[in-house]
Amino acid sequence: MNTGFRAAAQKRATVYEMIYEGPPVKWLCYNYRMRIINTERELRSFLNVLGRRAAGVSPEIESAVRTILDDVRRNGDSSVNKYTRRFDRHSLPLKIKSSEIDRSARKVDGKIVAALEFSAARIYDFHARQKEKSWSFNKGGITLGQIIRPIERAGMYVPGGKAAYPSTALMNIIPAQVAGVSEIAVCVPTPDGDLNPFVMSALRILGVTEVYRIGGAQAIGAMAYGTKSVKKVDKIAGPGNIYVATAKKMVFGQVAIDMIAGPSEILIIADDSANPVFVAADVLSQAEHDELASCIVITTSGSFARAVADEIGLQIGKLKRKQITQKSLSKYGAIIRVKNMDEAITISNGIAPEHLEIMVINPEAVVGKIKNAGAVFLGKWTPEPLGDYSAGPNHTLPTGATARFSSPLGVYDFIKRTSLLNFDQKGFMKLADIVESLADIEGLEAHANTIRARKAYIRAGLKAGSAKSDKKSL
Repeated sequence: MNTGFRAAAQKRATVYEMIYEGPPVKWLCYNYRMRIINTERELRSFLNVLGRRAAGVSPEIESAVRTILDDVRRNGDSSVNKYTRRFDRHSLPLKIKSSEIDRSARKVDGKIVAALEFSAARIYDFHARQKEKSWSFNKGGITLGQIIRPIERAGMYVPGGKAAYPSTALMNIIPAQVAGVSEIAVCVPTPDGDLNPFVMSALRILGVTEVYRIGGAQAIGAMAYGTKSVKKVDKIAGPGNIYVATAKKMVFGQVAIDMIAGPSEILIIADDSANPVFVAADVLSQAEHDELASCIVITTSGSFARAVADEIGLQIGKLKRKQITQKSLSKYGAIIRVKNMDEAITISNGIAPEHLEIMVINPEAVVGKIKNAGAVFLGKWTPEPLGDYSAGPNHTLPTGATARFSSPLGVYDFIKRTSLLNFDQKGFMKLADIVESLADIEGLEAHANTIRARKAYIRAGLKAGSAKSDKKSL
Protein backbone atom coordinates (compact mmCIF):
# COMPACT_ATOMS: atom_id res chain seq x y z
CA MET A 1 0.00 0.00 0.00
CA ASN A 2 1.41 3.41 -0.92
CA THR A 3 2.46 5.82 1.85
CA GLY A 4 -0.19 8.42 1.03
CA PHE A 5 -3.01 5.94 1.27
CA ARG A 6 -1.53 4.47 4.47
CA ALA A 7 -1.63 7.89 6.11
CA ALA A 8 -5.18 8.50 4.91
CA ALA A 9 -6.27 5.10 6.20
CA GLN A 10 -4.76 5.81 9.60
CA LYS A 11 -6.68 9.10 9.82
CA ARG A 12 -9.91 7.28 8.96
CA ALA A 13 -9.40 4.55 11.56
CA THR A 14 -11.75 6.24 14.00
CA VAL A 15 -14.42 6.41 11.29
CA TYR A 16 -14.10 2.67 10.71
CA GLU A 17 -14.48 1.96 14.40
CA MET A 18 -17.72 3.94 14.37
CA ILE A 19 -18.99 1.78 11.50
CA TYR A 20 -17.88 -1.65 12.66
CA GLU A 21 -18.64 -2.88 16.16
CA GLY A 22 -16.15 -4.83 18.22
CA PRO A 23 -12.57 -4.43 19.38
CA PRO A 24 -10.07 -2.30 17.47
CA VAL A 25 -8.53 -3.93 14.42
CA LYS A 26 -5.35 -3.39 12.46
CA TRP A 27 -6.89 -1.65 9.49
CA LEU A 28 -3.69 -1.77 7.50
CA CYS A 29 -3.79 -5.57 7.34
CA TYR A 30 -5.49 -6.60 4.08
CA ASN A 31 -8.01 -9.44 4.14
CA TYR A 32 -8.91 -9.41 0.45
CA ARG A 33 -7.72 -7.75 -2.74
CA MET A 34 -10.43 -7.18 -5.37
CA ARG A 35 -9.36 -7.67 -8.97
CA ILE A 36 -8.89 -4.68 -11.24
CA ILE A 37 -9.60 -5.18 -14.94
CA ASN A 38 -7.55 -3.02 -17.29
CA THR A 39 -7.69 -4.77 -20.67
CA GLU A 40 -10.38 -5.75 -23.18
CA ARG A 41 -9.31 -9.38 -22.95
CA GLU A 42 -9.71 -9.42 -19.16
CA LEU A 43 -13.11 -7.77 -19.50
CA ARG A 44 -14.37 -10.33 -22.03
CA SER A 45 -13.22 -13.18 -19.81
CA PHE A 46 -14.94 -11.71 -16.76
CA LEU A 47 -18.20 -11.04 -18.63
CA ASN A 48 -18.22 -14.66 -19.86
CA VAL A 49 -17.95 -15.88 -16.27
CA LEU A 50 -20.68 -13.44 -15.23
CA GLY A 51 -22.98 -14.70 -17.95
CA ARG A 52 -22.70 -18.27 -16.68
CA ARG A 53 -23.28 -17.26 -13.06
CA ALA A 54 -26.81 -18.61 -12.80
CA ALA A 55 -26.87 -20.67 -15.96
CA GLY A 56 -29.29 -23.31 -14.74
CA VAL A 57 -30.63 -25.59 -12.05
CA SER A 58 -29.15 -29.02 -11.46
CA PRO A 59 -31.23 -32.02 -12.65
CA GLU A 60 -31.27 -33.28 -9.06
CA ILE A 61 -32.98 -30.14 -7.78
CA GLU A 62 -35.44 -30.08 -10.68
CA SER A 63 -36.34 -33.71 -10.04
CA ALA A 64 -36.82 -33.14 -6.30
CA VAL A 65 -39.03 -30.10 -6.88
CA ARG A 66 -41.12 -31.86 -9.52
CA THR A 67 -41.68 -34.78 -7.14
CA ILE A 68 -42.87 -32.43 -4.38
CA LEU A 69 -45.19 -30.51 -6.70
CA ASP A 70 -46.72 -33.68 -8.15
CA ASP A 71 -47.23 -35.04 -4.66
CA VAL A 72 -48.94 -31.85 -3.47
CA ARG A 73 -51.15 -31.71 -6.55
CA ARG A 74 -52.32 -35.31 -6.00
CA ASN A 75 -52.51 -35.47 -2.22
CA GLY A 76 -53.00 -31.90 -1.02
CA ASP A 77 -52.70 -31.25 2.70
CA SER A 78 -51.33 -34.69 3.57
CA SER A 79 -48.33 -34.08 1.31
CA VAL A 80 -47.86 -30.53 2.56
CA ASN A 81 -47.86 -31.83 6.14
CA LYS A 82 -45.42 -34.59 5.23
CA TYR A 83 -42.87 -32.20 3.77
CA THR A 84 -43.38 -29.73 6.62
CA ARG A 85 -42.53 -32.46 9.12
CA ARG A 86 -39.48 -33.42 7.08
CA PHE A 87 -38.04 -29.99 6.38
CA ASP A 88 -39.39 -27.74 9.14
CA ARG A 89 -39.59 -30.43 11.83
CA HIS A 90 -43.08 -29.79 13.20
CA SER A 91 -46.67 -31.02 12.87
CA LEU A 92 -48.50 -27.84 13.80
CA PRO A 93 -51.71 -26.79 12.00
CA LEU A 94 -50.95 -25.28 8.62
CA LYS A 95 -52.83 -22.05 9.23
CA ILE A 96 -51.43 -19.60 11.76
CA LYS A 97 -54.11 -18.11 13.99
CA SER A 98 -54.42 -14.33 14.22
CA SER A 99 -53.83 -14.62 17.96
CA GLU A 100 -50.49 -16.34 17.27
CA ILE A 101 -49.47 -13.58 14.87
CA ASP A 102 -50.34 -10.94 17.46
CA ARG A 103 -48.55 -12.75 20.27
CA SER A 104 -45.37 -13.12 18.21
CA ALA A 105 -45.51 -9.54 16.91
CA ARG A 106 -45.72 -8.16 20.45
CA LYS A 107 -42.20 -9.44 21.07
CA VAL A 108 -40.77 -6.85 18.69
CA ASP A 109 -39.21 -3.70 20.15
CA GLY A 110 -41.26 -0.57 19.62
CA LYS A 111 -38.49 1.14 17.65
CA ILE A 112 -38.46 -1.69 15.11
CA VAL A 113 -42.25 -1.59 14.84
CA ALA A 114 -42.03 2.16 14.21
CA ALA A 115 -39.35 1.56 11.55
CA LEU A 116 -41.55 -1.01 9.80
CA GLU A 117 -44.57 1.29 9.97
CA PHE A 118 -42.54 4.22 8.59
CA SER A 119 -41.23 2.06 5.74
CA ALA A 120 -44.69 0.67 4.99
CA ALA A 121 -46.09 4.20 4.68
CA ARG A 122 -43.37 5.23 2.22
CA ILE A 123 -43.78 2.05 0.17
CA TYR A 124 -47.55 2.60 0.05
CA ASP A 125 -47.12 6.24 -1.00
CA PHE A 126 -44.81 5.31 -3.87
CA HIS A 127 -46.96 2.46 -5.16
CA ALA A 128 -50.21 4.43 -4.89
CA ARG A 129 -48.89 6.54 -7.77
CA GLN A 130 -48.76 3.43 -9.99
CA LYS A 131 -52.52 2.86 -9.93
CA GLU A 132 -54.17 2.73 -13.33
CA LYS A 133 -57.75 3.63 -14.27
CA SER A 134 -60.08 2.13 -16.84
CA TRP A 135 -60.42 4.27 -19.96
CA SER A 136 -62.35 4.49 -23.21
CA PHE A 137 -62.88 6.78 -26.20
CA ASN A 138 -65.55 7.10 -28.87
CA LYS A 139 -64.98 8.03 -32.49
CA GLY A 140 -67.42 7.61 -35.36
CA GLY A 141 -69.72 5.09 -33.74
CA ILE A 142 -66.86 3.02 -32.32
CA THR A 143 -66.11 2.86 -28.60
CA LEU A 144 -62.81 1.29 -27.57
CA GLY A 145 -61.16 1.08 -24.20
CA GLN A 146 -59.57 -0.94 -21.45
CA ILE A 147 -61.05 -2.18 -18.19
CA ILE A 148 -58.58 -2.29 -15.27
CA ARG A 149 -59.34 -4.79 -12.53
CA PRO A 150 -57.21 -6.34 -9.78
CA ILE A 151 -56.65 -10.06 -9.72
CA GLU A 152 -58.88 -11.66 -7.10
CA ARG A 153 -56.40 -13.72 -5.08
CA ALA A 154 -52.63 -13.45 -4.63
CA GLY A 155 -50.23 -15.77 -2.83
CA MET A 156 -47.09 -14.37 -1.20
CA TYR A 157 -44.01 -16.34 -0.22
CA VAL A 158 -42.12 -14.64 2.61
CA PRO A 159 -38.88 -16.18 3.95
CA GLY A 160 -39.32 -16.63 7.69
CA GLY A 161 -36.64 -18.93 9.05
CA LYS A 162 -33.09 -17.87 9.95
CA ALA A 163 -33.07 -15.70 6.82
CA ALA A 164 -36.19 -13.73 7.72
CA TYR A 165 -37.00 -10.59 5.79
CA PRO A 166 -39.93 -8.49 7.05
CA SER A 167 -39.05 -5.97 4.34
CA THR A 168 -39.99 -8.62 1.77
CA ALA A 169 -43.46 -8.89 3.30
CA LEU A 170 -43.90 -5.12 2.93
CA MET A 171 -42.55 -4.96 -0.61
CA ASN A 172 -44.67 -7.83 -1.94
CA ILE A 173 -47.95 -7.33 -0.10
CA ILE A 174 -48.35 -3.53 -0.30
CA PRO A 175 -48.48 -3.35 -4.15
CA ALA A 176 -51.18 -6.03 -4.12
CA GLN A 177 -53.16 -4.12 -1.49
CA VAL A 178 -52.84 -0.88 -3.47
CA ALA A 179 -54.02 -2.71 -6.59
CA GLY A 180 -57.15 -3.79 -4.70
CA VAL A 181 -56.51 -7.54 -4.48
CA SER A 182 -59.32 -8.79 -2.24
CA GLU A 183 -57.64 -11.97 -0.95
CA ILE A 184 -53.98 -12.24 0.02
CA ALA A 185 -52.57 -15.50 1.35
CA VAL A 186 -49.07 -15.67 2.82
CA CYS A 187 -46.88 -18.75 3.17
CA VAL A 188 -43.94 -18.46 5.56
CA PRO A 189 -41.62 -21.28 6.66
CA THR A 190 -41.38 -21.83 10.42
CA PRO A 191 -38.43 -24.12 11.23
CA ASP A 192 -39.14 -26.09 14.40
CA GLY A 193 -42.50 -24.33 14.52
CA ASP A 194 -41.03 -20.99 15.55
CA LEU A 195 -42.64 -17.85 14.18
CA ASN A 196 -40.28 -15.04 13.29
CA PRO A 197 -41.57 -12.05 15.30
CA PHE A 198 -40.27 -9.47 12.80
CA VAL A 199 -42.13 -11.07 9.91
CA MET A 200 -45.23 -11.44 12.08
CA SER A 201 -44.98 -7.77 13.03
CA ALA A 202 -44.87 -6.77 9.36
CA LEU A 203 -47.92 -8.93 8.62
CA ARG A 204 -49.75 -7.46 11.59
CA ILE A 205 -49.00 -3.90 10.40
CA LEU A 206 -50.42 -4.77 6.97
CA GLY A 207 -53.51 -6.43 8.44
CA VAL A 208 -52.89 -9.77 6.74
CA THR A 209 -54.60 -12.65 8.56
CA GLU A 210 -54.50 -15.55 6.08
CA VAL A 211 -51.04 -16.90 6.90
CA TYR A 212 -49.76 -20.47 6.59
CA ARG A 213 -46.68 -22.04 8.19
CA ILE A 214 -45.54 -23.67 4.96
CA GLY A 215 -42.18 -23.24 3.25
CA GLY A 216 -40.27 -24.57 0.28
CA ALA A 217 -41.59 -26.02 -2.96
CA GLN A 218 -44.56 -27.48 -1.05
CA ALA A 219 -45.77 -23.95 -0.27
CA ILE A 220 -45.63 -23.01 -3.95
CA GLY A 221 -47.51 -26.19 -4.83
CA ALA A 222 -50.20 -25.54 -2.23
CA MET A 223 -50.81 -22.02 -3.54
CA ALA A 224 -50.67 -23.05 -7.20
CA TYR A 225 -52.90 -26.14 -7.06
CA GLY A 226 -54.94 -25.51 -3.95
CA THR A 227 -55.55 -27.90 -1.07
CA LYS A 228 -58.32 -28.36 1.49
CA SER A 229 -56.58 -25.82 3.74
CA VAL A 230 -55.09 -23.47 1.14
CA LYS A 231 -57.32 -22.05 -1.56
CA LYS A 232 -55.73 -21.81 -5.01
CA VAL A 233 -54.34 -18.38 -5.89
CA ASP A 234 -54.17 -16.52 -9.21
CA LYS A 235 -50.61 -15.23 -8.84
CA ILE A 236 -47.60 -16.07 -6.66
CA ALA A 237 -45.01 -13.46 -5.67
CA GLY A 238 -42.01 -13.41 -3.37
CA PRO A 239 -38.43 -14.67 -3.27
CA GLY A 240 -37.06 -17.91 -1.88
CA ASN A 241 -34.23 -20.40 -2.19
CA ILE A 242 -33.43 -22.39 -5.32
CA TYR A 243 -36.19 -24.90 -4.55
CA VAL A 244 -38.78 -22.14 -4.24
CA ALA A 245 -37.57 -20.40 -7.40
CA THR A 246 -37.60 -23.67 -9.36
CA ALA A 247 -41.10 -24.49 -8.10
CA LYS A 248 -42.37 -21.07 -9.19
CA LYS A 249 -40.93 -21.64 -12.63
CA MET A 250 -42.61 -25.05 -12.88
CA VAL A 251 -46.10 -23.86 -11.85
CA PHE A 252 -46.04 -20.88 -14.20
CA GLY A 253 -49.01 -21.24 -16.53
CA GLN A 254 -51.04 -22.93 -13.83
CA VAL A 255 -50.80 -19.57 -12.04
CA ALA A 256 -48.98 -16.33 -12.79
CA ILE A 257 -45.72 -15.52 -11.01
CA ASP A 258 -43.87 -12.27 -10.40
CA MET A 259 -40.40 -13.26 -11.64
CA ILE A 260 -37.62 -15.78 -11.11
CA ALA A 261 -35.31 -13.92 -8.74
CA GLY A 262 -31.62 -14.69 -9.09
CA PRO A 263 -28.58 -13.77 -6.98
CA SER A 264 -28.16 -10.13 -5.97
CA GLU A 265 -26.28 -7.69 -8.20
CA ILE A 266 -24.81 -4.23 -7.91
CA LEU A 267 -22.92 -2.16 -10.46
CA ILE A 268 -21.39 1.19 -9.51
CA ILE A 269 -20.32 3.75 -12.09
CA ALA A 270 -17.90 6.15 -10.42
CA ASP A 271 -15.37 8.81 -11.28
CA ASP A 272 -12.61 10.13 -9.02
CA SER A 273 -15.03 12.56 -7.37
CA ALA A 274 -16.62 9.61 -5.55
CA ASN A 275 -15.67 8.53 -2.04
CA PRO A 276 -13.85 5.15 -2.14
CA VAL A 277 -15.00 4.36 1.42
CA PHE A 278 -18.63 4.69 0.33
CA VAL A 279 -18.11 2.70 -2.87
CA ALA A 280 -16.36 -0.12 -1.02
CA ALA A 281 -19.09 -0.26 1.62
CA ASP A 282 -21.78 -0.42 -1.08
CA VAL A 283 -19.96 -3.23 -2.89
CA LEU A 284 -19.74 -5.25 0.32
CA SER A 285 -23.42 -4.64 1.10
CA GLN A 286 -24.35 -6.84 -1.85
CA ALA A 287 -21.46 -9.29 -1.73
CA GLU A 288 -22.58 -10.46 1.73
CA HIS A 289 -25.91 -11.69 0.32
CA ASP A 290 -24.73 -14.78 -1.48
CA GLU A 291 -21.66 -16.49 -2.90
CA LEU A 292 -23.23 -15.91 -6.34
CA ALA A 293 -23.75 -12.18 -5.82
CA SER A 294 -22.22 -9.96 -8.49
CA CYS A 295 -20.50 -6.72 -7.46
CA ILE A 296 -18.89 -4.50 -10.09
CA VAL A 297 -17.33 -1.04 -10.07
CA ILE A 298 -16.67 0.77 -13.35
CA THR A 299 -14.43 3.82 -13.22
CA THR A 300 -12.45 6.07 -15.51
CA SER A 301 -9.71 6.57 -12.90
CA GLY A 302 -6.89 4.13 -12.26
CA SER A 303 -5.99 5.69 -8.92
CA PHE A 304 -9.62 5.54 -7.81
CA ALA A 305 -9.81 1.86 -8.82
CA ARG A 306 -6.82 1.10 -6.61
CA ALA A 307 -8.28 3.14 -3.74
CA VAL A 308 -11.56 1.18 -3.89
CA ALA A 309 -9.67 -2.12 -3.97
CA ASP A 310 -7.68 -1.03 -0.92
CA GLU A 311 -10.85 0.03 0.92
CA ILE A 312 -12.52 -3.31 0.26
CA GLY A 313 -9.46 -5.05 1.60
CA LEU A 314 -9.62 -2.96 4.75
CA GLN A 315 -13.36 -3.22 5.41
CA ILE A 316 -14.00 -6.86 4.62
CA GLY A 317 -12.12 -8.18 7.64
CA LYS A 318 -14.76 -7.02 10.13
CA LEU A 319 -17.78 -8.50 8.36
CA LYS A 320 -19.57 -11.39 10.04
CA ARG A 321 -20.30 -12.88 6.60
CA LYS A 322 -16.68 -12.46 5.52
CA GLN A 323 -16.30 -15.90 3.92
CA ILE A 324 -19.43 -15.55 1.79
CA THR A 325 -18.35 -12.04 0.81
CA GLN A 326 -14.86 -13.13 -0.23
CA LYS A 327 -16.17 -16.00 -2.37
CA SER A 328 -18.63 -13.69 -4.09
CA LEU A 329 -16.02 -11.05 -4.88
CA SER A 330 -13.39 -13.57 -5.92
CA LYS A 331 -15.54 -15.01 -8.68
CA TYR A 332 -18.10 -12.37 -9.59
CA GLY A 333 -16.56 -9.13 -8.36
CA ALA A 334 -14.40 -6.73 -10.36
CA ILE A 335 -13.29 -3.14 -10.67
CA ILE A 336 -13.29 -2.28 -14.37
CA ARG A 337 -11.18 0.59 -15.60
CA VAL A 338 -12.50 2.28 -18.76
CA LYS A 339 -11.32 5.12 -21.00
CA ASN A 340 -14.39 7.31 -20.71
CA MET A 341 -17.92 7.51 -19.31
CA ASP A 342 -19.55 6.42 -22.58
CA GLU A 343 -17.65 3.13 -22.36
CA ALA A 344 -18.79 2.70 -18.77
CA ILE A 345 -22.42 3.26 -19.79
CA THR A 346 -22.15 0.77 -22.67
CA ILE A 347 -20.80 -1.95 -20.37
CA SER A 348 -23.46 -1.23 -17.77
CA ASN A 349 -26.27 -1.42 -20.34
CA GLY A 350 -24.90 -4.74 -21.53
CA ILE A 351 -24.82 -6.18 -18.01
CA ALA A 352 -28.29 -4.75 -17.17
CA PRO A 353 -27.73 -4.88 -13.39
CA GLU A 354 -30.36 -5.30 -10.72
CA HIS A 355 -28.99 -2.28 -8.80
CA LEU A 356 -27.07 0.54 -10.47
CA GLU A 357 -25.38 3.26 -8.44
CA ILE A 358 -24.06 6.32 -10.27
CA MET A 359 -21.46 8.26 -8.28
CA VAL A 360 -20.09 10.89 -10.63
CA ILE A 361 -19.93 14.70 -10.59
CA ASN A 362 -23.20 14.98 -12.58
CA PRO A 363 -25.17 11.72 -12.20
CA GLU A 364 -28.27 13.22 -13.83
CA ALA A 365 -26.36 13.54 -17.09
CA VAL A 366 -25.45 9.85 -17.01
CA VAL A 367 -28.82 8.38 -16.05
CA GLY A 368 -30.40 9.65 -19.25
CA LYS A 369 -28.18 7.23 -21.19
CA ILE A 370 -29.00 4.20 -19.02
CA LYS A 371 -31.23 1.76 -20.89
CA ASN A 372 -31.14 -1.33 -18.70
CA ALA A 373 -31.26 -1.44 -14.89
CA GLY A 374 -33.69 -2.63 -12.24
CA ALA A 375 -33.24 0.44 -10.04
CA VAL A 376 -30.90 3.43 -10.33
CA PHE A 377 -29.40 5.20 -7.30
CA LEU A 378 -27.98 8.65 -7.98
CA GLY A 379 -25.20 10.32 -6.01
CA LYS A 380 -23.07 9.52 -2.98
CA TRP A 381 -25.92 9.85 -0.49
CA THR A 382 -28.14 7.23 -2.14
CA PRO A 383 -26.74 3.81 -1.19
CA GLU A 384 -28.65 0.76 -2.41
CA PRO A 385 -29.87 -0.37 1.06
CA LEU A 386 -32.10 2.72 1.20
CA GLY A 387 -34.07 1.05 -1.58
CA ASP A 388 -34.04 -2.30 0.18
CA TYR A 389 -35.96 -0.98 3.15
CA SER A 390 -37.47 2.45 3.41
CA ALA A 391 -37.12 4.65 0.32
CA GLY A 392 -40.40 3.55 -1.25
CA PRO A 393 -39.69 1.92 -4.64
CA ASN A 394 -39.94 -1.86 -4.68
CA HIS A 395 -36.86 -3.91 -3.90
CA THR A 396 -38.07 -6.92 -5.91
CA LEU A 397 -36.08 -6.27 -9.07
CA PRO A 398 -35.12 -8.11 -12.26
CA THR A 399 -31.79 -9.95 -12.08
CA GLY A 400 -29.57 -11.90 -14.45
CA ALA A 401 -29.73 -9.26 -17.22
CA THR A 402 -33.54 -9.53 -17.34
CA ALA A 403 -33.73 -5.77 -16.74
CA ARG A 404 -33.41 -5.64 -20.53
CA PHE A 405 -37.09 -6.58 -20.70
CA SER A 406 -38.48 -6.72 -17.14
CA SER A 407 -39.54 -4.19 -14.51
CA PRO A 408 -39.56 -3.99 -10.71
CA LEU A 409 -42.51 -5.54 -8.90
CA GLY A 410 -45.37 -3.07 -8.74
CA VAL A 411 -49.10 -2.48 -8.62
CA TYR A 412 -49.27 -3.36 -12.32
CA ASP A 413 -48.26 -6.94 -11.42
CA PHE A 414 -51.54 -7.42 -9.56
CA ILE A 415 -53.96 -6.04 -12.12
CA LYS A 416 -55.35 -7.42 -15.33
CA ARG A 417 -56.44 -5.45 -18.36
CA THR A 418 -59.55 -6.32 -20.35
CA SER A 419 -60.08 -4.79 -23.78
CA LEU A 420 -63.45 -3.12 -24.40
CA LEU A 421 -65.10 -2.84 -27.87
CA ASN A 422 -68.54 -1.40 -28.74
CA PHE A 423 -69.57 -0.71 -32.39
CA ASP A 424 -72.80 0.76 -33.68
CA GLN A 425 -73.95 0.07 -37.25
CA LYS A 426 -72.06 3.04 -38.68
CA GLY A 427 -68.86 1.99 -36.94
CA PHE A 428 -69.33 -1.61 -38.04
CA MET A 429 -69.57 -0.62 -41.70
CA LYS A 430 -66.33 1.36 -41.45
CA LEU A 431 -64.40 -1.83 -40.80
CA ALA A 432 -66.66 -4.48 -42.39
CA ASP A 433 -65.11 -4.76 -45.87
CA ILE A 434 -61.55 -4.61 -44.51
CA VAL A 435 -62.14 -7.33 -41.91
CA GLU A 436 -64.00 -9.52 -44.43
CA SER A 437 -61.13 -9.34 -46.90
CA LEU A 438 -58.51 -10.14 -44.29
CA ALA A 439 -60.52 -13.13 -43.04
CA ASP A 440 -60.83 -14.41 -46.60
CA ILE A 441 -57.09 -14.29 -47.32
CA GLU A 442 -56.45 -16.23 -44.11
CA GLY A 443 -58.93 -18.89 -45.18
CA LEU A 444 -61.23 -18.35 -42.18
CA GLU A 445 -64.63 -18.49 -43.86
CA ALA A 446 -66.69 -18.43 -40.67
CA HIS A 447 -64.87 -15.30 -39.55
CA ALA A 448 -65.84 -13.57 -42.80
CA ASN A 449 -69.42 -14.83 -42.49
CA THR A 450 -69.91 -12.90 -39.23
CA ILE A 451 -69.40 -9.78 -41.31
CA ARG A 452 -71.46 -10.95 -44.31
CA ALA A 453 -74.42 -11.86 -42.12
CA ARG A 454 -74.63 -8.36 -40.70
CA LYS A 455 -74.07 -6.72 -44.07
CA ALA A 456 -76.93 -8.78 -45.48
CA TYR A 457 -79.26 -7.50 -42.78
CA ILE A 458 -78.24 -3.92 -43.50
CA ARG A 459 -78.75 -4.33 -47.29
CA ALA A 460 -82.17 -5.92 -46.74
CA GLY A 461 -83.22 -3.10 -44.45
CA LEU A 462 -83.87 -5.51 -41.58
CA LYS A 463 -83.54 -4.67 -37.91
CA ALA A 464 -80.84 -6.59 -36.06
CA GLY A 465 -82.80 -7.28 -32.88
CA SER A 466 -83.48 -10.44 -30.89
CA ALA A 467 -84.04 -13.83 -32.50
CA LYS A 468 -87.80 -13.32 -32.02
CA SER A 469 -87.88 -9.89 -33.68
CA ASP A 470 -85.58 -11.10 -36.50
CA LYS A 471 -88.02 -13.94 -37.25
CA LYS A 472 -90.90 -11.47 -37.52
CA SER A 473 -88.97 -9.20 -39.86
CA LEU A 474 -88.12 -12.14 -42.10
